[in-house]
Amino acid sequence: MLREFSLQSLFIGLLTAFVGFASSFAVVLHGLTGVGATEAQAASGLMALSVSMGLCAIVLSVATRLPVSIAWSTPGAALLASSGTVAGGFSTAVGGFLICGVLIILAGLWKPLGRAVAAIPTPLANAMLAGVLIGLCFAPVKAIAFNPLFGLPIVLAWVIVGSANRLFAVPAALLAFVLVLAFGVDMPADAMARVSATLIPHVEWVSPSFTLAGLVSIALPLFIVTMASQNIPGITVLKVNGYEPQPGPLFTTTGIFSILSAPFGGHAVNLAAITAAMCAGEDAHHDPSRRYWSAIIAGAGYIVLGLLAAAVTAFVSLAPPILIQAVAGLALISAFAGSAMAAFKEQDSREAAAVTFLVTASGVSFAGISGAFWGLLAGGLMLALARFTRSRGRR
Repeated sequence: MLREFSLQSLFIGLLTAFVGFASSFAVVLHGLTGVGATEAQAASGLMALSVSMGLCAIVLSVATRLPVSIAWSTPGAALLASSGTVAGGFSTAVGGFLICGVLIILAGLWKPLGRAVAAIPTPLANAMLAGVLIGLCFAPVKAIAFNPLFGLPIVLAWVIVGSANRLFAVPAALLAFVLVLAFGVDMPADAMARVSATLIPHVEWVSPSFTLAGLVSIALPLFIVTMASQNIPGITVLKVNGYEPQPGPLFTTTGIFSILSAPFGGHAVNLAAITAAMCAGEDAHHDPSRRYWSAIIAGAGYIVLGLLAAAVTAFVSLAPPILIQAVAGLALISAFAGSAMAAFKEQDSREAAAVTFLVTASGVSFAGISGAFWGLLAGGLMLALARFTRSRGRR
């Protein structure tokens, strides 16, 4: 095994860890605080997710000798940000995280459930995701309106660097955020001391609460979004690069690590999609059988970055919240564009997708249940009615 290690895989693995963490940790923090987590609980959740996905990547890549790249559920975090605090607070959200992990395990072990998720009409799943993402995608514009001297450098860094290399667009925006925070924001005199004090990792245990609202508002939408926009595409990326993964064991393992991270504030661990292409592609190594080392190195990188999560969170908290939300929004623009295009591509399902998108994007909850669930339900009923009407008309 050690003979198959290469410097090329080392470089790509480290790059994968940096890009994966830097490009979306802001989304995770925003999502966790959106469902009621305190700053300490959000930092604990970020650490738990990063360490869990690092360990998961190492375990799966060593066991299968495939470049299995693991990530946290970025769309899932965006879903949490749009859901708002459910009755019972963060403990209810953690109960939803645990149920989601169990469902992911069942999807791996019980094929009918996996097929049921795959059978959700793609336009509706994408419309729900687009509705979840659009609110966060407004944040960069709001940041400029809040303070152009703070917001514009972040957006311009994303635009300029992204025009040359999309992979580094969000890290560039994050660097601009750090510079704005360091030189533009008035920080307390003890700010750096507070950040230094958080360099020692600290976890927060959250006792879960299980309620119907947590199941319907958190667990089910999180499960659907994670499976449809992360796990299933992650399998596709591996297949496109010439590998033949067994989806069941991979799903089950990510579900187990999701459950392990949930009591510490982590929402979901899943197969990566974007960073998976980095580890599985030719840049990782010309020999496909040796690329799994890039995923192992990325996993080790995630563990190290996860141990620094509290310091990252403490530093980010020194800035006005809208600025880190702007970085999160920029990280999701590409995902929003892709999901919106896929949602409205097919004419027969366009109206149903529009209903799903609008109900979800409204952010309105009914009976304590978030708009994402109602959007998918309303769009599903609309699509079923349209198909029934068309079938009756052909008789």
